[in-house]
Amino acid sequence: MAKKIYILHENNEWTNHLVKRLEELNLPYESWHLDKGIVNLTEVPPEGIFYNRMSASSHTRDHRYAPELTGAVIDWLEFHGRKVINGSNALRLELSKVKQYTQLERFGIQTPKTVAAVGKENILEAAKSLNMTPFITKHNRAGKGLGVQLFYSLEALAEYVNGPNYEEPVDGITLIQQYVKSPESFITRVEFVGGKNIYSVRVDTSEGFELCPADACQIGDLFCPAGEQPQMRAKFEIVENSRKDLIDKYVKFLAASSIDVAGIEFIVDENGTAYTYDVNTNTNYNSDAEAKTQQFGMLELAKLLGSELEKL
Repeated sequence: MAKKIYILHENNEWTNHLVKRLEELNLPYESWHLDKGIVNLTEVPPEGIFYNRMSASSHTRDHRYAPELTGAVIDWLEFHGRKVINGSNALRLELSKVKQYTQLERFGIQTPKTVAAVGKENILEAAKSLNMTPFITKHNRAGKGLGVQLFYSLEALAEYVNGPNYEEPVDGITLIQQYVKSPESFITRVEFVGGKNIYSVRVDTSEGFELCPADACQIGDLFCPAGEQPQMRAKFEIVENSRKDLIDKYVKFLAASSIDVAGIEFIVDENGTAYTYDVNTNTNYNSDAEAKTQQFGMLELAKLLGSELEKL
């Protein structure tokens, strides 16, 4: 059987952009939609390059166990020595912000102060122990800005947690986190393919929490002051990133974490301190921003997969 590129995912809408680029480059591929399925451990997987783009927010599309199934598939592939781009460790980071933050801090990358809690009463205790206002809540397994709420008091948090609008995290873990206010209401997302920085995107957050670089989705994990006037500028702009020291740290973090493809987000506070708060290993790109600078993330990714296939 001819070797090919296998895409492990649970959302066709997010995979179409990559498929188009693979077809442009005449690269053989097969899509494995891992919402449901079988992993036969007595069989040997096909030869090829496997690319994992499983999303932490799969449960919001009724694909509750897609990450677990993907984890089983990747363990099977890695056992048989198959090359998996964004393999088992990348998947573990995608599914846990706690794992992201501890690994980022290991490389001297500052993250917002965070306390993790399971159980409603412990969410309130976590907020007390954080001892900072305002603060935000978010889900440990997130994507789509899940559970991101801004609170100015413990009373407001108690009302939310004990009220009808409370969102239970899919893994049970709620994060209470330092609120970082950006004076200009934007965050920066740094994109990496093959462990190399391809570009940075400035994302305008003045209109709310859920922003996403992709065209067909709302998967941001952004937090911003409410009620600010939106600026007359593009939501997503590819920009020169002056934080070269941070990019160097990200490169080392990704290499040590066995992550090949990622978008890492940071926000800068009023004192100029950068806080890194999200690692997306299932990265998406914005076509309007890319068209302006003629830089294309999915094309770079397709080329990476093609070069890895060639090495076989």
